[in-house]
Amino acid sequence: MNAKRILMAEAVVLGGAALALLVAEFPGIVREMRLWRMAGFRPGPGNPLRAKRA
Repeated sequence: MNAKRILMAEAVVLGGAALALLVAEFPGIVREMRLWRMAGFRPGPGNPLRAKRA
């Protein structure tokens, strides 16, 4: 095997590992997004952290 094929194989393995990690963590990411939405920390004009207080 030449170096280019080895490099491509490594890239495929790393990409697969990253995809597997993302799939495994996806339920937790969705749960965190729901918590942030319920707490009201989403970006935008209605964000209480960004609102100017008089």
